[in-house]
Amino acid sequence: MDSGTAYGLRLGSPLHDLAQVGQGTGYGEVLRRYWQPVAKSEDATTRPKRLKVLGEELTLFRTRRGEVGLLHPRCIHRGASLYYGGVEDDGIRCCYHGWVFDTEGKCLEQPCEPELGLHRDRVRQPWYPTQEQYGLIWAYMGPPEKKPVLPRYDTFENLPEGEVLIVDDNGVGGGGPALLDFNWLQHWENVMDPFHVPILHARFSGNQFTPEMALIPEVSYEYTPNGVRSIQMRSLGDGRELRRVTEVMFPNLRVVASPKLASGQTNMIGWVVPEDDTSFRIFTIARDADPEFLKKLRSTHEGRPWADLDEADHQRLPGDYEAQKSQGDISLHSEDHLTTTDQGVAMVRRMMAKQVKAVAQGGDPVGVIFDDADVVVPVIGGNYFQGELVTEAQREAVDD
Repeated sequence: MDSGTAYGLRLGSPLHDLAQVGQGTGYGEVLRRYWQPVAKSEDATTRPKRLKVLGEELTLFRTRRGEVGLLHPRCIHRGASLYYGGVEDDGIRCCYHGWVFDTEGKCLEQPCEPELGLHRDRVRQPWYPTQEQYGLIWAYMGPPEKKPVLPRYDTFENLPEGEVLIVDDNGVGGGGPALLDFNWLQHWENVMDPFHVPILHARFSGNQFTPEMALIPEVSYEYTPNGVRSIQMRSLGDGRELRRVTEVMFPNLRVVASPKLASGQTNMIGWVVPEDDTSFRIFTIARDADPEFLKKLRSTHEGRPWADLDEADHQRLPGDYEAQKSQGDISLHSEDHLTTTDQGVAMVRRMMAKQVKAVAQGGDPVGVIFDDADVVVPVIGGNYFQGELVTEAQREAVDD
C-alpha cells in the first residue's frame, strides 16, 4: 500500500507574530521601537513622494528650507492626498483647500478661513519624526515616549582617506527586483543560514562567489546583546583558515561580509525594511574607495545579471530570490522541519518571540539606545584569516 502521498494534505500556517508588520501586530510593534531607514536622502525633494513602510501609506517631502517631512497622506480636513500637495518654504499645502502643514504636522494656514484659521492650532496632521544620517532618511514610527537615539555604526565612522559612503536601496547579493515581493522574514532569517551558500550559490548556480565559499563550513552560533551571530570555519587547503562571521542585529539588520572574501571587518550593513506583509526593500550602506562597489558586488548567473534571465534561466540557475519567493508570499512556518543546520534560524525566531513578549509587556526590546554615550554600535561581522582581526574586541568575539 502506498503511504505518505499528498492526498488529504492540510497545510499549516505562518508565524504571524513574527512575520506580520502592521500596527498592533507582534513584531510590527517591535520594529516600530527602532529607527527605520525609509528612503535615500536624495529622494526627499519638493516633489512629494509616496512611501509605504510597515504597512502604512506615507508622504515624504523636503521643504524649500531643506527640512524633511513624513506625513500621513490623507489630509485631516477633507481627505485629499498630500501626494498632490505643493511644497513650500515651511511645509506642504493640500491641493484641495490649501491647508498647510509643517514637517511635524502642525497646521500653519487655512486660507479659506477667517484670519487663515482662528483655530488651526487645534488640529494636527499625523506625522513621524525623521533624521538624516549616512545618506538615508530614518523614521521613528513607534510610541513617542519610547523614542530612542538613532544609532551610529563603527564601521562607518572615521572613514579612511579615499573612502566614501555608498547608499543603495536596490538590494544586494543574489539578485532580484528592487522591491522584493514576499514576506521580509524569509530573507532576514536567511542571513543565519550559511549552509545554503555552497548549495544554492555554488552547486546550483555555478559558484557565484569564490571557490572558498563553495566549501561546506563548520558553523557555531551564539546569541549577542543585540542579535544572533554565526561563526563559519573553512579550511582552505593552502594552510589558511577562514573565520567568516555573520550577524543579524535586531530588529532587521543584516551584517554580511563580502562574499568575495575581502579581509577584515565588513564594510557594509543592510536593513531589511518591510513595506507590508508581502513586500520589502533592502537599504544597504557601504564604505569603499570605489563608488560602484555595491553594484560590482552583485552576483551574476553565468556572467549575466538576474534581470536579464528568462524563466528557463531562473529555473536552471536559481538564486536567493527564487529560493525565498518560492516559499510563498508568507511562508507556512509550521510546516518547516528544522534540523541541526537550521540552528541559527531557530535562534533568530526564538529571540524575535522574546522581543514580541517584552514589548507587549511594556518593556524595551534588545539593542534600543537611549544614552548618547552608547550611540556607536560595534560591528563584528567580517572575513578573518588567521590573526587578521581589526580590534581586540573583535578578536575576543570571534575566539569565544
